[in-house]
Amino acid sequence: MSWFQRVALLLVIIGAINWGLIGLFQYDLVAGLFGGGEQSGAFARVIYTLVGISGLIAISLYFSPAAEYSETTAESAE
Repeated sequence: MSWFQRVALLLVIIGAINWGLIGLFQYDLVAGLFGGGEQSGAFARVIYTLVGISGLIAISLYFSPAAEYSETTAESAE
């Protein structure tokens, strides 16, 4: 896993924790830390955008173990 994918995965985890806090306690940690309430702060919007892009990158991580497994299976069959 490259550093780029690790950063994306970290941001996805942060986003998941934030959504958990919103669902359980109605508290938006990102908006609380980086400006304003109700997602109106400019820096908070940047964080939300980065988390969203990271989610798209993490989709590729979802399929990578299957590709690695199929490569090792093909090598062992030879």
